Amino acid sequence: MTRPARRETEPLETDERIPIAIGTGCFVVALIVLLILRNHLPEAHRWWVWTCVAGIGGGAFGLWYSPYVKRKRGIGG
Repeated sequence: MTRPARRETEPLETDERIPIAIGTGCFVVALIVLLILRNHLPEAHRWWVWTCVAGIGGGAFGLWYSPYVKRKRGIGG
């Protein structure tokens, strides 16, 4: 018994800025919460603040860079 051949599917057109913005927003919320509670954090766990700062920086870079990549590949954006 043979399987029927699968059709090749076209890639979906997506807007990658939406998940990048959501992720960056989550880092912003986490940073605000950590800054409010910073006096209650043990000294060993204060590095989480810098993790949030790095996440916000990475998200900002992604929001800036992703339209460039789409234009470079000729996808639009």
